[in-house]
Formats: sequence, structure tokens, C-alpha cells
Amino acid sequence: MSSRLRLPPLPSIRDLIRLYRLRALRQLSQNFLMDQRLIDKIVRAAGRIKDGHVCEVGPGPGGITRAILGRNPEKVVVIEKDRRFIPMLELLTEATDGKMDVIIGDVLSFNMEKMFPEEMRLDWESHTPNIHLIGNLPFSVSTPLIIRWLHAIADKGNAWSYGRVPMTLTFQKEVAERMTAPVTSPQRCRLSVMCQNWCNVQHVFTIPGSAFVPKPDVDVGVVHFEPKIEPIIPLPFTMVEKVVRCIFSFRQKYSIRGAETLFPVVLRESLGLEMYRLADVDPRARPFQLTVGEFGRLCSAYESICLRDPRLFRYNSRSSKKDSFDEEGQLEEGQPLETQGVSSVL
Repeated sequence: MSSRLRLPPLPSIRDLIRLYRLRALRQLSQNFLMDQRLIDKIVRAAGRIKDGHVCEVGPGPGGITRAILGRNPEKVVVIEKDRRFIPMLELLTEATDGKMDVIIGDVLSFNMEKMFPEEMRLDWESHTPNIHLIGNLPFSVSTPLIIRWLHAIADKGNAWSYGRVPMTLTFQKEVAERMTAPVTSPQRCRLSVMCQNWCNVQHVFTIPGSAFVPKPDVDVGVVHFEPKIEPIIPLPFTMVEKVVRCIFSFRQKYSIRGAETLFPVVLRESLGLEMYRLADVDPRARPFQLTVGEFGRLCSAYESICLRDPRLFRYNSRSSKKDSFDEEGQLEEGQPLETQGVSSVL
């Protein structure tokens, strides 16, 4: 006996798009995937979802939604911002007799902490819960979303209050390659380190742009994320992001050049060298040559330096206010940092 849910006869996605006279909006970087074989392949990449709970983000006309429902999950919740797709999604809701709910909202700000049943919550150290996040998102949303979700994973919040919830999402092929790029790869960047620190990341397969309507200028990568029990760098997300972002700000130069921008100008050279000495990292290494572990040691060294003067945590070289410091590393009231003990221990 087949375990797949048999939906009642419904118009095809292509026919519904014609019926409702829908078109992909370029300003939202929308593209419709019509190839059922590829749609099924995306859902298979999520793993076993039978009897589980699935949240699909950005379902659009519902092509992937149908494939998810066909694998017999206990419940499917879709979050869609574009109201034009709601009538099409409501057809699926009516056809599934309570298996599916539609939420109108923006996934970038939506909190899933109470979306799933309480009994599905698992300890972080346990196996992954039978909860899945799946989405073929517009390119303009997918990268900001994964950064927000990595932050939520680090804090064990949002959907990850239920445990190590896996994700299967689509990105531009180049972005997918960056997320999984190994050390020394020309694609390695800030996103590589952030994704690989908190998740096991797999670029599962690539979808040619010709499979989408309208055809995008790039191919699409399907990426599967499974949160790690312990991140390689066990430090707050905002600190790790700040250090990694600054170091990659001068990608082709010695990595210490970007690290120095973490500190006020007058102290950059001395504190940058101290940071690398404490971390036991070669200051002449380029950012893309550093392992996640080496970034972790640099983050720990940065933290230990900042603990001597916590205002250094708030210093931002791009901020017009510079928080507690002016451009030359002076206190706002004009008192030199040296008198505060920041450099006296160097």
C-alpha cells in the first residue's frame, strides 16, 4: 500500500498560474519551478518527513507544497508573503482535510517558537526532531534569512527551541558553493565560516536556471543544513560574526589587516599583533586560508583583549559615532585609552 497522500484532482501549477494570471515579480526576484522531477528531488533532500511537521517558507503557487504533502507528513504549515498566491494555497488546504495551514507573513521576521506541538521538543544533544524547514526562496531573501536563522540556531531560539531542526533551502549556485567552500577555496568567505561553524552543510545538487520560469541568469543550488550539537566556535553569534566580517573585509590581504579594524586606529597595530599572538595564528595568512578553528582562536583572543576594556566590544570602525571612541582612539571626553589600562599591559 502506498504511503503517499493522494490529493484529489487539482489543476496543475502551470494551469493555476494561467488561471490567476500570475507572473513572477522581478522586484521580488521570484521564479517558478515547474519540473516535477526536480521538485520531488528537493523534498527528498530534506530526508524522511513522513509523520513529521514541515514548515515551508515562500511556497509561491504550491509546487513544492504538493510534493511535501505527497510524503505524508503529519502537518504542513506554509508561510507566504505574497497574497496573490493565497487562493492557490487555500485549494491545497481544502484538499488535505486539516493537514495544511497557510500563514500570511514575512519569514524574515516570523517566530516559529510555538508553531509545532510541545511534545516534539527534544534536547539539543538528542537526535534531530522530525521537524523540517523547506523553501525555494527568492534570491533577495535567502541569504539574509540564513544569517538570521544561524543566529537563532546559536541562541537555540525560533524553530530551534525544538532542537536541532534541519533546513533544506535553495540559493544561487554561487552562494551555495560559498556556504560549503573548504579552506583555501576561492569561494571561501564570511558565509562559509558562519554556516560551517553552526551547521553541517551539504550542497546537495544544482538545478539549471532553465528549469525555472522566468529563467534566472544563474543556476540554483539546493543546500541541506543540520545544526551541530556543539559549534566549533562556542562564542556569541554577534562576536563571531563581527570578527569574521572584519577579517574578510580585506579578502586578498594578510588577514591581520582586517582584524586590526576591530580596534581604534591608535591601537590597531599593537592590539592586532597581540590578538594573533594570543591565537597562535600566522598574521600573514589570507582570510580564506584560515580554518574555522583558527577563526575560533582569534575570536577568543579578541574577547580576552576586550575584557580588559569592555568598550572595545562596542567599537565599530564603520560607525559615525565610534561608540566610546573617536577616530584616533580617544575617549569621547578626550581621555586617552592608554590611561585606562588598555595598552599598559601590552
